[in-house]
Amino acid sequence: MKSPLLSLPGAVSAEGVDEGVAAHYGDLFREQRALADGTGFVDLSHRGVLAVSGEDRLSWLHLLLTQHVSGLPAGEATEALILSAHGHIEHALYLVDDGTTVWAHVEPGTEDALIAYLESMRFFYRVEVADRTADIAVVHLPAGSISEVPEGVVVRETAYGRDLFLPRADLETFAAQHSPAAGLLAYEALRVEQHRPRLGFETDHRTIPHELGWIGTAVHLQKGCYRGQETVARVQNLGKPPRRLVFLHLDGSDVHLPVPGTDIRLADEGPDGRKIGFVTTSVRHHELGPVALALVKRNVPADARLLAGETAAAQEVVVEP
Repeated sequence: MKSPLLSLPGAVSAEGVDEGVAAHYGDLFREQRALADGTGFVDLSHRGVLAVSGEDRLSWLHLLLTQHVSGLPAGEATEALILSAHGHIEHALYLVDDGTTVWAHVEPGTEDALIAYLESMRFFYRVEVADRTADIAVVHLPAGSISEVPEGVVVRETAYGRDLFLPRADLETFAAQHSPAAGLLAYEALRVEQHRPRLGFETDHRTIPHELGWIGTAVHLQKGCYRGQETVARVQNLGKPPRRLVFLHLDGSDVHLPVPGTDIRLADEGPDGRKIGFVTTSVRHHELGPVALALVKRNVPADARLLAGETAAAQEVVVEP
């Protein structure tokens, strides 16, 4: 779904899964600095939006999600995952309940499969699941923003800022009143700086929550049964995940960033050494320079010097070895 804000001056469309919103509006670093200072907004209207209503919505979702939501207070934000039977991550949901409805935004293009799964699990529960992507758009206000939220808009407030579930018809009016607009590249740069994983970027078909630091933030270890819980409990209590998320400071002298999927090797073994991981997201940060998130094997020493392709990289631990 193409955002009307792509008509704003300087807007350049994002590509791939993020197509439909602006990657930037002509000045990536200015846009990053604005967000870091708590000004402006980010158009996330390409993300899927779900609404779950009905008397049983919280108790029902509690049975399906990795998060404890049966008593979720109205207005309190949380995030949750849906796992496969083997504990691999299939969906990530960013939730808030407004007192009558649970609102969630999800990765673009994942809403149909997610709704199909939820519908298959309704049984006798008093719930209704609706795809609201066509009429509700997600807009992000950064942490520290003093912008006023339009009356009646559902807000999901976190340490990283506020996600607004805004009527899509109001996007252009909102943009005119809350400028400057910042593109998705600026938002992603701050996400990487904050070590926050993203479904489809930091995950593949075999990712488990422990590898990305989602235990505690999206996975509650003291709740009842849900699909994939056996794997979560076994790894938590008896072992370690096979991989771990790291933050990389990349050699700033290289002109090109290593693209997602770029192999990571030990610097001591050179560019022909054994593969020990891969880049998941790489960005140019307005203060830190070129940085990235990556998945590496758990037993890689935390102080090991790395190569991302041919680019030298120093790692910062996100998930403990």
